[in-house]
Amino acid sequence: QVQLVESGGGLVQAGGSLRLSCAASGMVFGIRFKTMAWYRQAPGKQRELVADITSGGGTNYAMSVKGRFTISGDNAKNTVYLQLNSLKPEDTANYYCYARSTWEVDYWGKGTQVTVSS
Repeated sequence: QVQLVESGGGLVQAGGSLRLSCAASGMVFGIRFKTMAWYRQAPGKQRELVADITSGGGTNYAMSVKGRFTISGDNAKNTVYLQLNSLKPEDTANYYCYARSTWEVDYWGKGTQVTVSS
């Protein structure tokens, strides 16, 4: 069984920064992810893609975070990071890590809460 474990969430003032991390654990031997991503879900809203990164290093961002957030990854460690800068109250949400393996299996983390105060 493979688990994705997020860390790094918390409470921060508007304009501040956070760094989220997500690492795969469990039976990860031989597992390779072709895509890793961060999604977020605010209360009463649908889960939305924040950013994703391919094993080749290609990245994609939601328009609402472009220029403020940066996704990066370490293929060898099956780890993905999200640097959140210039945070706004509307960034408040539960942030979820996602990964799709080369076997086309999807994995989700349990989420880490980010709260931005005004």
